[in-house]
Amino acid sequence: MKYHVITLGCQMNLSDSERVISVLDEAGYTWTDNEEEAGLIGILACSVRQKAIDKVYSRIHKWNKWKNHKNLVTFISGCILPSDHEKFLKLFDITFQMKDLPQLPEMISRYGITTPAHLKPGIDPYNKNIEEFWNVKPSYQSEFEAYIPIQNGCDKFCTFCAVPFTRGREVSRPSKDILAEVALLVSQGYKSVTLLGQNVNSYGLDKKGEEITFPELLQQVGELGNRMNKEFWVYFTSPHPRDMSDEVFEVIARYPVLAKQIHLPMQSGDDKVLIRMNRKHNMERYRGIVQTIRRILPQATLFTDIIVGFTGETEEQFENTRKAMEEFQFNMAYTAIYSPRPGAASHRWADDVPQEIKKERLHALTEELRKHNRIFNRNIVGKTVRVLVRGADRKDGFLSALTEGKLIVRFPAENEDLTGHFADVRITSASDFSLEGELVKVEELV
Repeated sequence: MKYHVITLGCQMNLSDSERVISVLDEAGYTWTDNEEEAGLIGILACSVRQKAIDKVYSRIHKWNKWKNHKNLVTFISGCILPSDHEKFLKLFDITFQMKDLPQLPEMISRYGITTPAHLKPGIDPYNKNIEEFWNVKPSYQSEFEAYIPIQNGCDKFCTFCAVPFTRGREVSRPSKDILAEVALLVSQGYKSVTLLGQNVNSYGLDKKGEEITFPELLQQVGELGNRMNKEFWVYFTSPHPRDMSDEVFEVIARYPVLAKQIHLPMQSGDDKVLIRMNRKHNMERYRGIVQTIRRILPQATLFTDIIVGFTGETEEQFENTRKAMEEFQFNMAYTAIYSPRPGAASHRWADDVPQEIKKERLHALTEELRKHNRIFNRNIVGKTVRVLVRGADRKDGFLSALTEGKLIVRFPAENEDLTGHFADVRITSASDFSLEGELVKVEELV
């Protein structure tokens, strides 16, 4: 039987999908890019954004119509709220939590439907037997970049976020398994590895005395890089300001393989909004972390996440966020318009910022980001930068690449065999969110 899997949401879902594909391949199913010829179709959903859930309903209604004239089995998993899970039980043949992935072939064989789990005091059904899931060898969807989960779940309970209700509480993956996966990937020629978690810098805190801390994990990855004597870049996402320590940046500064790029979610630049968001950090704390980054890692790029139009956000509070963007001069900001999510605490509150105001604020932050990005990029013109080539660019005759700091670089080249290799590019021009240059040198192709 042929199968097709659609992945929605963040990099964690993308990583999960690689294990789903591995399990189905091992069970004898055959991948197809064309969902219309598949007899088994699955979707890894994301309840964190309403838009992603809307896509699920659009897909499943189409697939269920197909059942009128073909045999088709559908399944769904991923980052799903219990309330959404209940609804999907009536629409999909199979629903399951990711920890139960190893049993998926058996579920398919009997068209079984697992019972939805609910959070209960003292019980975490989401992460029971999670290590069995982690032990599934992924079918990496790239030959040069990979994602490695280091933890699952979240203990922070930000009021806007549904993740604690879709993935449960924080559970750290054994460090020996993480390091073994990094070593295997690097030995196979992978050039970019991203350590994934909802709050990576709280890694190990759920197993104090039994497991190493996040800085120690980074240090061991750095030592592994020194021993293997291979060029590769290691990233992590996402950290939380509450658990961030100077030690993280000091470790990154010591090891060449630890990429000089930091993603530090701010969410808002106003202390009162941060309190309503239950972020448990204020702008003084955030500012101190950014100053530490600039001091210890002056070459690092800085990315962030921001929500505009959160419940009760006044014009003055939004202006504080805009001023924060002006102060910190982020290289990239993933800015989202607030939308209430069932299960999150803020869902009970009035969504009282008009949509048009939200859009205006989003546009204002985008322009603020554009202004500082333009200045930063223009200062790189004339310099030669190291990049990892990622494939053909949208511009004909050009390849697209990323710097160590994840800045987009395009350069003229016809040879797509450069994909997955490091190269040196001299920057000749800069636009707001990308750079353009000419190829100077590429690593030897083997």
